[in-house]
Amino acid sequence: MECFHCLQPVPKGINLTIQYKGSEKPVCCAGCQAVAQTIIDHNLHAYYEHRDTAQLQQPPALPNELKELALYDHPDLQKEFVRHEGDDTEVATLTVENITCGACGWLIERELMRLKGMQKGVVNVTSRRLQVTWSSSQLKLSDILKALAGIGYKALPFQPNEAEQQYTRQRKNYIRRLGVAGIATMQVMMIAFGLYFGVVSDLSPELQRFLWGISLVFATPVILYSAQPFYVGALRALQASRLNMDVPVSIALLGAYSASVYATITNTGEVYFESISMFTFFLLTGRFLELLAKERALKFATNRLTLLPRLATRETLDGAESIAIKQLNVGDIIRVKAGETIPADGYLLSSQAQVDESLLTGESKPRAKKVGDSIIAGSINQHSPIRIEVTATAQQTVLAGIVAMQDSALAIKPKAQQVIDKVAGYFIAAILTIAIITYFTWWWIQPDHALWVTLAVLVATCPCALSLAAPTALSGIVHRLNQKGILLKGTDVLESVKQLDKVFLDKTGTLTEGKFRLTDRSDSIDPETVNKLVSGLELFSEHPLSVPLSQLSASPAPFQNVNNEMGLGLQGDLHGKQYRVGSESYIKQWHPEFKGLSQHQVILADRERVLAQFRVEDQLREGTLATISWLRAQGYQPIILSGDSQSRVKSLADELGIADYHSALKPEEKLTIVTEQQAAGHTVWMVGDGINDSPVLAKADLSMTFSQASDLAQTAADVVLMSTSLDQVKTVIESALKTRKIMKQNFTWALVYNVSILPVAAMGLIAPWAAALGMSLSSLLVIGNSLRLYQK
Repeated sequence: MECFHCLQPVPKGINLTIQYKGSEKPVCCAGCQAVAQTIIDHNLHAYYEHRDTAQLQQPPALPNELKELALYDHPDLQKEFVRHEGDDTEVATLTVENITCGACGWLIERELMRLKGMQKGVVNVTSRRLQVTWSSSQLKLSDILKALAGIGYKALPFQPNEAEQQYTRQRKNYIRRLGVAGIATMQVMMIAFGLYFGVVSDLSPELQRFLWGISLVFATPVILYSAQPFYVGALRALQASRLNMDVPVSIALLGAYSASVYATITNTGEVYFESISMFTFFLLTGRFLELLAKERALKFATNRLTLLPRLATRETLDGAESIAIKQLNVGDIIRVKAGETIPADGYLLSSQAQVDESLLTGESKPRAKKVGDSIIAGSINQHSPIRIEVTATAQQTVLAGIVAMQDSALAIKPKAQQVIDKVAGYFIAAILTIAIITYFTWWWIQPDHALWVTLAVLVATCPCALSLAAPTALSGIVHRLNQKGILLKGTDVLESVKQLDKVFLDKTGTLTEGKFRLTDRSDSIDPETVNKLVSGLELFSEHPLSVPLSQLSASPAPFQNVNNEMGLGLQGDLHGKQYRVGSESYIKQWHPEFKGLSQHQVILADRERVLAQFRVEDQLREGTLATISWLRAQGYQPIILSGDSQSRVKSLADELGIADYHSALKPEEKLTIVTEQQAAGHTVWMVGDGINDSPVLAKADLSMTFSQASDLAQTAADVVLMSTSLDQVKTVIESALKTRKIMKQNFTWALVYNVSILPVAAMGLIAPWAAALGMSLSSLLVIGNSLRLYQK
């Protein structure tokens, strides 16, 4: 007997059972009994209807193994694979060893969402990765691992080196299957030339039968070994009550092989061993190239983590020591020699440095850093030795975040692919129906031709190219943008770029660098007193404009009850008096008669009078002029949404040639404008970087921010730009448009080919081996077209 759950043999003397749909099912051990009962008790028994039994080889985790999972809750161990997003949110990527099909992903996602504190669980069946997001105050990582073990899946934290090994195993597996199919194809085709093309004449029936037998010997390993992935894929689809391209492929291969074996044994009919071998070889070649195309994007980010050094030099009271980077802690001081890769995120303690951030930003030009600037793990120290104070290690680094973000992007199918998947199912059903009609029609007309014509129909019209059209293009754009330092969180960019017409841009920190400097001031009282007051209030602001003002005094005034009014300014209490610092409109609430000078950006006042005015200047971000000009030239409408004063926004809008702008906006007013534009039928993109931009970033059809932006902005945005140049907005749009164009070309070619080849094959005008060649060339054309996205 087989165990109902794990399909392993039930040992003699074991009489354990479970109740499933009114009948008793045998299980091999108490572990399987507990797992199966959990699945049934949670109404997840549909898993047993859809799972892939052919590939289920690993037995479930036994209860006594679950105790070891608690080790993964240790904070030191979690540094290596858990990312902290907010005070209470944790994210980790797990490798699930025995995921075999879509039914496994369905079961895992539904079981995990039953856990209290689980926020999200996304399974990528192809890479066998599971990305989980949970609340650390309500749930432990070991609880997640135990829940997975409870339904029979062993999960461990994802490690880049393990992923590399998995990719290597997959490639070797395909190469072995291709080798067998390729060698067999060459041998069988030589025999086929002799049999069918007159190379060898006057063959006796005995010799012909002998050559058929030799062909059978070579074709059998192909059908039993090389073609195995197609049978597995077809079985998965049928068990999930779906049709995929592996179904007609498997029918064609097994049907041709069975008919050929019968013909060889009985010495009647025709053999198709050359078609079987060639078809398998060509189709495996397409699958192999598809694998390389998908993994190229995945490996690009994964390899980044493997480029980090294994050791770091940490300063101690006794000097310096060499330690593993996993032992680094926040607050440690590390030394990095010239030419070495920086092992952790941190702040520069040395006076200056030149670092190569091309691995992250795509910019080959070294970036100058000064004391206090942020340093990112994976950068290369170009010149003299430097000292860094560590602020993030392991999974908390920007580099690890890039990998996690790309995993998320590749795990989510674009809407176009979802539609194609649905259409492909109906298309395959139509192909099978037409194949049946073709067979009986030819059986009535010319029985000897019925089988090979039907095989030609099944092979020639296999929608392989259709199924490859979107995934290969999607992998291409992720890889392309990553090379340029642009990170996608999903595929929304492909959906929204088609109808894009309005691009909203924040001013400070987006169109400008957000690095303000004090250029002029006017004081009504003692300047030192003003400095203390302004510094004391601006310490409570996170706006870039506050930076030079907060540093005016080494002993800022100790304000209390400070209220930060977004887009206006700050108000606080000091020794029984109220003070405000902010925009002119904010000060006018206390002093309606006040008229400030347009160049005075920041004003300090109390209830009685205006105390000081400051002129603070900002610089345009690199690439701003060129990007705005390009947007207008392409027919997109750039619009400024800013909380700054009307005079400052108008001055910048005039400089950039932007006709539509809005100033002195609060966050809710920005949100209202975007919502109104969407209600009017416009597709809206938003580019911003501040905390006050996060609501509108979340609302826009697609949003972009910079890696230097606030955490809230990065969380809300769909795209993160690692470079400091605004011309990456142009790169995103151009890449998305090119991807859509290539996807459209792929879909068009795949549909035109399948529709045009169908009547040709049905009329018996194409042989099965030629149909296999045409189908394979069609798939290779789609893959080759998508590979153009990998070009810089």
